[in-house]
Amino acid sequence: MTVLTVGRRALLVLGLPAVLFAVWWFATAGSTDFYFPPLSVILRKFGEVWAGDRLTSDVLPSLLRLTVGYLLAVVIGVGLGLVVGTHRVVRDVLEPVLELFRAIPPPVLVPVIMLFAGIGDTMKVLVIVSGCVWPILLNTVEGVRAVDEVLSDTCRSYGITGPARLWHLVLRSASPQIVTGVRQSLSIGIILMVISEMFAASNGLGFTIVQFQRTFAIPEMWSGVLLLGLLGFVLSLLFRLAENRVLAWYHGLRRAQRDT
Repeated sequence: MTVLTVGRRALLVLGLPAVLFAVWWFATAGSTDFYFPPLSVILRKFGEVWAGDRLTSDVLPSLLRLTVGYLLAVVIGVGLGLVVGTHRVVRDVLEPVLELFRAIPPPVLVPVIMLFAGIGDTMKVLVIVSGCVWPILLNTVEGVRAVDEVLSDTCRSYGITGPARLWHLVLRSASPQIVTGVRQSLSIGIILMVISEMFAASNGLGFTIVQFQRTFAIPEMWSGVLLLGLLGFVLSLLFRLAENRVLAWYHGLRRAQRDT
């Protein structure tokens, strides 16, 4: 990869965010509105608020809850999706129930989950799982159902069954759609992480932003919103790097098909 290619990719990734920051900076430079302070003030508060103790007392607990809930959703979504997608009888039995629960917005479940999980970290992790699992599950089911029949017959002819067939055929064939569901769930997980911390919490990004809002610490509140945006941006970049590595074979195949 040449320097020119790296520079072009960096420009594509960072160009629009840089333009938006510049617009925000100049649009609010002379602002005297209490609720919309200048970006320079927000950035100053950003360093004061998030570079100190709040990094370990609020940011790290939020990231830990997000990580645990997100990984649980991946395991449950992929595992159940493989079962549902592989067995037609299971799919016919579970599909109405899955559609019912999928239609329920996860934030509505927060009070319900609080009843049996309390107000601790378990509740917040379950809220994240309850929203993240659906894109992963549904994309896994569709990916498994779309496995090439010719490849399936070839595996059967060569006696490739059981775990070997599941790993080398089903999972690999469905992996592009599984990764799509996992990517969709990442943004949902960040949203639910914040929402869950707004209910009966004592730390976390959502809790801290609400506290700033209630005490009219508006620049500090905006700094928390900015931190959430940066967190989503960084996690998206990391996910893209992991996706390119995991699906390198798939992207290579697509490029080869386009070139022919």
